[in-house]
Amino acid sequence: MVAAFARDCVNKLAHLRMARSAAIGKPPVSEALRTGLIFGIVEALTPAIGWTAGVTVSRYVQTIDHWIAFILLSGVGIHMLYVAFQGSADTAPKGRSVAALIATAVGTSIDAMAVGASLAFLQVNIIVIAIAIGLATFAMSSGGMLVGRLIGNRLGKVAELVAGLVFCGLGTMILIEHMS
Repeated sequence: MVAAFARDCVNKLAHLRMARSAAIGKPPVSEALRTGLIFGIVEALTPAIGWTAGVTVSRYVQTIDHWIAFILLSGVGIHMLYVAFQGSADTAPKGRSVAALIATAVGTSIDAMAVGASLAFLQVNIIVIAIAIGLATFAMSSGGMLVGRLIGNRLGKVAELVAGLVFCGLGTMILIEHMS
């Protein structure tokens, strides 16, 4: 459970770049809290959805579950490394409407669904993990908006790079643990 929480917290550091771009224009505290709430709810729901899908198929794939976790986590990690080195096409939302925030939150939370699917094979309490992920995302998204103008794109790139390496490492560790 702690490892899953740590995985997602590291991932949230990569999203500081997005939060920084949303912070342009000195958002008021209420807007930062609204954004954090939306991102927190979406981030809490997506791993639960992934976990549900993973539990549904887990009895059929138990013999290869470590490979699935490796592929999912490494895939997310490789994508994050690519974004860190190449840059990303995603930009700050054009508007700050609730619909724009939800669309952005869903777009940045797809990887959490893959993490949730891999958690289904680890027999964890998804409710506790989803709540922890949601709260961590709320705090980091709100805080990221408030301090975003103080940090540059460089920190976002470093966070994306570190998170990508951690995801690849976690996927590899799961594979090695199950193979030995």
